[in-house]
Parts: sequence; C-alpha cells; structure tokens
Amino acid sequence: MIGKILRGERVQGLLRYLYGPGRNGEHRDPHIVAGFRSPPELEPDIGEDGGRDFRRLDGLLTQPLALLGERNYRKPVWHLSLRVAPEDPVLTDEQWAQIAEEVMARTGLAPAGDPDAVRWIAVRHADDHIHIVATLARQDGGRPEIWNDGYRVRDACRAVERRFGLRSTAPADRTAARRPKRGETEKAARQGWSEPPRVVLRRAVQVAAAGARTEEEFFDRLRAAGILVRERFSRQHPQQLTGYAVALDQDRDSAGQPVWYGGGKLAADLTLPKLRHRWATGRPQFGPASADYRPVSGRHLSQRTARAVLRTVVREAAERARTAEEFFDALSAAGVWVRPRYSERNCEQVTGYAVTLPDHRSAEGEEIWYSGGRLADDLTWPRLQERWHGDRSKPTSGEAAAQLTAEEVRALYEDAARAAAYATAQLRRYSVINPHAARDACWAAADALNVVAAVTGNRDLRRAANFYDRAARPPYGRLPAPTAAGDGLRTTARLLAMAGRRGSRACGMTSLVVKLIHLMGSIAHLHRAQQRQAQAVAAEAASTCLRSAVPVGREMSKAAPGLGSAPVVLAMTGFSAVRPHDAGQFRPINGRAERSVPDNRTRQRPRR
Repeated sequence: MIGKILRGERVQGLLRYLYGPGRNGEHRDPHIVAGFRSPPELEPDIGEDGGRDFRRLDGLLTQPLALLGERNYRKPVWHLSLRVAPEDPVLTDEQWAQIAEEVMARTGLAPAGDPDAVRWIAVRHADDHIHIVATLARQDGGRPEIWNDGYRVRDACRAVERRFGLRSTAPADRTAARRPKRGETEKAARQGWSEPPRVVLRRAVQVAAAGARTEEEFFDRLRAAGILVRERFSRQHPQQLTGYAVALDQDRDSAGQPVWYGGGKLAADLTLPKLRHRWATGRPQFGPASADYRPVSGRHLSQRTARAVLRTVVREAAERARTAEEFFDALSAAGVWVRPRYSERNCEQVTGYAVTLPDHRSAEGEEIWYSGGRLADDLTWPRLQERWHGDRSKPTSGEAAAQLTAEEVRALYEDAARAAAYATAQLRRYSVINPHAARDACWAAADALNVVAAVTGNRDLRRAANFYDRAARPPYGRLPAPTAAGDGLRTTARLLAMAGRRGSRACGMTSLVVKLIHLMGSIAHLHRAQQRQAQAVAAEAASTCLRSAVPVGREMSKAAPGLGSAPVVLAMTGFSAVRPHDAGQFRPINGRAERSVPDNRTRQRPRR
C-alpha cells in the first residue's frame, strides 16, 4: 500500500472532486466509509436536483479552523490518498474504515479515544483506493503537529500490509530518489523529451560527482556537460558556498526562466554537504591542513597507471599555478602527496620535487615516489619554473603528451577491475564481521556504475546504474564512514572518468564489468541479510542488466566461473556504437527496441 499526502486551502473544492466523476469518469459510487463521526451522519445530502449539498459537511470540517485564527497553517487541508497494489484483493468498506482509523491514529492526527482530535473523513469512490480529508486544527483549539507525517504514513501503510496480507512495500528510509512530479512528466511528453529534466539532471550530477575530486572540478564537469549551474552562498559569510542548483537550458517556465533543481530535490545524497563528505578526508601526510578532499587511492594501481594519474594531476596543477607555493598547494588539495627537494647550500631553495598517491606502495611495502622527470619532460622543476616566469601564452612541449596512451588506458581498466574485485572481497568480509561497515562500498559502487555507463554509452549499463540507484544510498540519510573498499571504488570511478571515451573499447572493460557483476551479487546478498528487500531487488536488477551487457563465452567462464559456459564469441556489444544521450542537447532517444539477451541456460550451442 502506498500513500500520497497533498495540502490545500479549501475543503469544498476537494469534496466536489471526490464526489465528482473524475478526470476520465473513473469515480463510481462515492461515499464516506469512516470519519470523526459515523459515516451516515457525515454523508452529504442529495438535493432536489440530484446533486450533493456539501455545505453542512464543509462547515463541520472547517469549524475548528476558526479557533486557531492567525495560528492556522497556510494550507490547512490535509489530503491523503491510499492505494493498494493491483494484485491485492478488493477490500470491503469495513476494512477500508479500519485502515483509515489506523493511519489517522499512527500519524497522531486522530488518536483512538481522543475526542478533541482533528475532524476528518475517508471517501471511497473506487475499488483500490480511498481519500482521507482532514483539517489541521484540533477541536480544543490546538494546532496538530505534522512534522515528518509522510514517514508516519509510510509506517502505517506497512502495518496495514501485515495486518491484511497486502503486498509488502519498502519503508521510508530515504533511499529512493525524488520522482518527477506529474506536471514534469506531462511537460516532457508535450515537448517530445525522452525523460523529464529531473531525471536527466540527476544522472548528470551523479556522473560529475563520481569523476570529480574537488568542488571546483565538480562544477566544471557539470558545465562541460551543458548543465546550467547556480551556486548559493551564505548571507552571513558571502564567500562561503552553501549549496547549488542545476537546470537544463531547454527547460524553462512560463516567464522564460530556467527551472532550477537543488541537489536535495534530485536525490538525498546529492546535496552539497553530502557531496563534500564523499570527497572529504583528514589531513594529508604532506601539504597544508586546508587540503580537505579524499584523494585517488593508489592501493590497487600499477606503476604505469599511477604515473599516468600523477602526470594528469600535476599538469593540471601546473597550468593553474603562478608560483611554486600555489603549485604545491594545488597538488595537496588534489590529494597528491608531495615531497620537495631542497638545495644543500640554501635550505630554502627548492630544486626539485617528487609526488605519489596515498597507499601506493611496492611489494615490499615501501612508498613509490615519482619525480617530475619521470612523469613528463615538461614537468621537471626547471621547466615548471620557466613556465611560471615566462610567457604563459606559449604552449608547452608536453601538452601534446597529456592524452593517455593505449597501454596506459589498458592498465587503467585492469587496475579498476582489480579495485572492484578487492571491494567485493572486502564487502563479503564486512557482511560477516561488521555489516554496517559495508555501506560505504555499497554507496561507492554507484559511482563506478554511473561513470562506466557514461563513458561507454551502453544502454544496458545505463539501465544497470538506474536500477542500482536505490541500493546505493545508506538508509535514513546516514553517511557511512569511509572504508578502503569504498575508496577503491571511488578511485575506479575517477580513473574511468579520466580515461573517458578513449577507454570505452579497452580490452579490460569486459573484465571490469564481470567484476561489477560479482559486486552486485554480494551487495544483493548483504541487503537481503539485512531485511532490506527493495535494495536487494535493485541490486539484483542491476546485476541482470550487467549480464545482458556482456555475452558470456568460454573465455569469460575462465575469468568468472558461474556466469555461463556457452562458447559464444566474447564481444562487448553496443559500446560506443552510438553517441550517448547528451544532457545539454536533451534529444529524445530513437525508437529502436532494446536488445534482449536470453538466459545463458537456454542458449543453444552454435554449430562448429
């Protein structure tokens, strides 16, 4: 059973709708099944013309509002619609009356045995739902408390499901994303858009947040994707950024202004404070204490991948810096550990530097450092000094080497697959010794899925990311403590974003998707063990979509036992064949039917 709460100003207008024919004539035999008095006493009279006379019922419901006066709510009419699932049995009027009384008691608006509670009625005009109408004023002159009434209604619905044997629904644990409103859906249909703007913006924000390391990079990625960004600053401290809103240039209101959505209106974990928690970390080993972003972890990175990552980060810091101090500060802010080298004659003169990533160690456990010369010829200390003191308009000779090579992209995807496998092992370990510690890995897995889907343009991967969205969020908005498994998955997302579409056909992509399939299976098992059925179903649906993206062959059976053994040709189908949906252009997708991949157990063995 699901419930939806609406607020209004006039009772009589709502009564006329409930007793009317409905938008499509779907209202049949409207009548009151429960209320603050017996239903026969509250039923509106039928006039001589055959119409209903709502004046008496309207007066009874609105009378307590006069006692509150100026203390009234701005919208004092509380309207709740309750609907059962299509497969549930048809309930009688007596059962609906019991349900309405249960809901009103659990919300605190009309507790059992309270003669001074709010006045309310429950109207039934269909087999599968009722409408509860209440005025937010107690009969003793008090104003009822409606804070978090949606969560109390959700708890009441789950209690009713157990009592009457109805279809079980998920609790209100704040893991579901904000759905588009009816007006947004109808507007998208009129404009010929494939998805409402809220859905497109949520996806763009998720991808940008997964690939970013800092707030500045996050906003840069959004703007590069064609998203309008509006930053919100504190009134007391004008330099303090407190939030943001995003919009599509094509989505405008009647006045021609963009329709803005704050991060919290997209999903519970996309507010700026929670994005900062995703990026935040403690004081780095080297660098100023102001560095406040979780770096790319080097735990599962090969030296080739680490060198490529460091080269990219160091070059970005060098291009933005004007002095050596700004250069070192930018590296520390990006989460890179820096070790300056000083002159033996002048202890204050810097003659070189070396960088590394946190947890990037050799087999013997020693930190692996890379000097500027090992990264690129234009990143040596003398060349950087020439850049800062010379003509910055001239391109450096090393800018052409900023692109990753094919070998580096291949190594990057292999390391990403290794990090996903490590996260799976850690998650299985957490599920035994500390299930709560596994939530960080569940949350971070969404970053990897969103970025993989974005860089490949594969529709099965995009569907997997959409399905997994709910399984990723911690319940009740509680942010999990960072773990090594979660940091490894966030590193995977940032590496994939760094490679971009250049790596969408990398041979390591198949191995990465297989590792993600194992990860989804472990997450689904964990959620089922914690009695979180909605999240478990979401993770299993994501795993099914991932399996559709990778036809399983003989080579796959060696890399991933249990996924299938039919000797079909192993190929990543659908990757980079069509340019992915561009949020900035907001074009509808074509009408081609989605590819359907049969279950591995029913595939026929090809002829030799």
